[in-house]
Amino acid sequence: MATADRPDPDALLAQLSNTEKGGKRGRLKIYLGMAAGVGKTYSMLSDAQEERARGAEVVIGYLEPHGRKETEQISEGLEKLPLWVSSYQGVSIREFDLAAALTRNPQIILVDELAHTNAPGSRHLKRWQDVMDLLDAGIEVRTTVNIQHLESLRDVVAQITGVFVQETVPDSILHRADEIELVDIPPEELHLRLKEGKVYIPEKVEQALTGFFKRGNLLALRELALRATAERVDDELLRVRAATQTGQSWHARERILVCVAPSQMASRLVRSARRLANSLHAEMIAVSVESPRQTDSQTSPHSVEAMALAGKLGAETATLSGENIVQEILSFARSRGVTTIIVGKPVRPRWREILFGSVVDTLIRSSGDIDVLVITGQEREGTATRPSIAHRSGSWQGYLAALGVTALSTCVGMLMYQRFELTNIVMIYLLGVMVVAAFWSRKESLLASLLAVGAFDFWFVHPRMTFAVTDVEYLLTFFVMLVVALVITTLTGKLKERTAAASIRERSTAALYDLSRRIASAVEPEEIAKIAAEKAKEIVDGPVCVALAENPTAKPDIVVPSDSWFERGQKEEAVLRWVIEHGKAAGRGTETLPSADGMYLPLKTSRGCVGALGVDARVVNSLDLAKRSMLESIANQFATALERAELAEESEAANLRAETERLRGSLLSSVSHDLRTPLASIEGAATGLLSQPDLGERGKELAKTIAEESERMSRLVRNLLDMTRVEGGSVELNLDWQSIEELVGAAILRTESFFSRPVQTNISPELPPLKLDAVLMEQVFVNLLENASRYAGREAQVTVGARQANGHVQITVSDNGPGIPPGGEERIFDKFQRGSTQGFGLGLSICRAIMQAHGGTILARNRADGGAEFVLRLPVKP
Repeated sequence: MATADRPDPDALLAQLSNTEKGGKRGRLKIYLGMAAGVGKTYSMLSDAQEERARGAEVVIGYLEPHGRKETEQISEGLEKLPLWVSSYQGVSIREFDLAAALTRNPQIILVDELAHTNAPGSRHLKRWQDVMDLLDAGIEVRTTVNIQHLESLRDVVAQITGVFVQETVPDSILHRADEIELVDIPPEELHLRLKEGKVYIPEKVEQALTGFFKRGNLLALRELALRATAERVDDELLRVRAATQTGQSWHARERILVCVAPSQMASRLVRSARRLANSLHAEMIAVSVESPRQTDSQTSPHSVEAMALAGKLGAETATLSGENIVQEILSFARSRGVTTIIVGKPVRPRWREILFGSVVDTLIRSSGDIDVLVITGQEREGTATRPSIAHRSGSWQGYLAALGVTALSTCVGMLMYQRFELTNIVMIYLLGVMVVAAFWSRKESLLASLLAVGAFDFWFVHPRMTFAVTDVEYLLTFFVMLVVALVITTLTGKLKERTAAASIRERSTAALYDLSRRIASAVEPEEIAKIAAEKAKEIVDGPVCVALAENPTAKPDIVVPSDSWFERGQKEEAVLRWVIEHGKAAGRGTETLPSADGMYLPLKTSRGCVGALGVDARVVNSLDLAKRSMLESIANQFATALERAELAEESEAANLRAETERLRGSLLSSVSHDLRTPLASIEGAATGLLSQPDLGERGKELAKTIAEESERMSRLVRNLLDMTRVEGGSVELNLDWQSIEELVGAAILRTESFFSRPVQTNISPELPPLKLDAVLMEQVFVNLLENASRYAGREAQVTVGARQANGHVQITVSDNGPGIPPGGEERIFDKFQRGSTQGFGLGLSICRAIMQAHGGTILARNRADGGAEFVLRLPVKP
């Protein structure tokens, strides 16, 4: 149950996500103005000079001074990156060099003109995409933009100024900014600057003052800029209140769903919905419904463009499928908690809505407690047609077929004229109309309906061979005949539409099912890639390639080449690298590297991007929304299958390692037990020989060697047994209060024969007693001292120290030997890891296992003055 002082989980998650992203990405500051000439670039450079004076590293990535002396003067002293020169249609264009900026990797970079469109051949279509790459690299970016370039305000600015702005930036960039500084001056001051020649050359001043820079326009643009900044401040306030949980509890967020139809007003609808969502601080979802009523080759590009625009504006996008558009929209809206649905104003004639129904009217009546907003489009956008799957444009073959079927119906009617009533002949004509409607589109069937009525009147109604009608009753017959023909045409068309839609859904479902079934039995990545490429090739009906990479920074490997080899070459390899590194689509048909010879979709898994699925550029433009969605689904299933194969391989390797360890442990345990008895006998016999008074010097030397080596072998066997016990989980700690000083002393006494010099101790007398297993902890110290003797030598100076720090007792065992090889500080604790000396390499592994059993840690490191040092930390328990 929510309470006033309970934090909102969604807010906490969003705050945590923003904090994590902020820690990885660079900071973005935008200087926002109402129009050109207000001083955005000057303010940006002025702040940059102040940052430079404070010691920050500031460089200019791109600067557009527009010939203004003040701007050029204030930029002096700042480092300027070289520009990239592109040749386009014989003209040299100087552009921002993104590669040079990423290589330079400054602390702060200035990039003017955020809404600029890059020259052909650039990595990205828009400069704001370059800025996003800089932010991803951790570079702080400062940039400028005017309010008319905001994507959601495009239509509003066009209505105010009469200028349809071509260069825009997504609203999400403004939301992504860490700081927005409004550079504002009164319209009168901007007019004065125009007249002084500080904005445009004198020849263009008068045109500007009477056009875009009219006082009314500037006032409206200034209000838009102030409102955008105020909304940003309001967002900041909401975030602060959410973080501090001041005030009353928050209500559920508004959610707006915009319905994207395949019409020319779709993009305008999305922009209007974005503005409303911004003003309401609401989430926005864009939905497109694949249905016989909403699909056509002539209008689907509008919906594809609008859905892409919605994603660019920061909205969630979803594509639904179903025959009943209203039911699909409302079902989705209720499942997502949508509060407002936005639809476009109907543009069809009213009589068609009365006859065939209206999606908007049905949606309004069925929406229940969900608000529905109907937004109108501009006049030039109000001519959208009613699309249909089965509605192919009329063809001359179809029109000839309508004429032929009508002529055939007339011939049959002639044969029936003397024997049957005229009503039967009417049925023949209606049958002909139905035949035309079944095989051709509505245009041809409509023509057949009109021809049928005309032919019936001309050939069979008195007076014959003329269109004159003497009997008024036949007028009713003509009307009913025409209505029935039109109804047959409509019903047959709908049946075809539903059949075509069902066929498309069936093919999509079958394709995905077949793909999932085939890749489920595949185990090798190359095999999975071939299956996915084959299925994608069927969908797009063109060349497809697959590239895989071991990690996002590795060189991609073309595991499935295309038939046309479009992916070959350094240019395409660079595009593939970018897609895999950033996990985003790029290439033809996208706004990133659009000049590429293919479109590449990332194969993203939970561990990152592992490859890309490429489609030849020659078929990209022919892909409708359904095929693009299908292609993305194939890419997602492909990536999931690759991850499953990788996890299966890792699981198999882990099981193999576990089984190997189990067998090795069993073998070592058996061998160790079998060796203990003979070793004890050998050691006892050698000790007995040493006690014999009549044994010569040579015999005593040999007996001593046997005793020492058998003792060493006994320690090795004991280590083997300890290791198998630890791994088998059969070690039970016999905990009791112990003194570290006593345990260290006992270990030194047991190993005093290993050294020619005494072991030094530096143990604090204030150490508290610890609850330990005395036998196991003594074994830890014995193993560490033996390790020091083996690698540092008998002449080594070994020191054991202990002190209390931060609730732990820290024990160090150090020597002055050669130290640990670089990179081996962690590896030496692995089993069977040893140097060139004798031994099984189990001592340090046993030490770590015993320390972990006591809740402690052990690590190894090299001393600054030479030698190795082992640091043990044991918790002080009350």
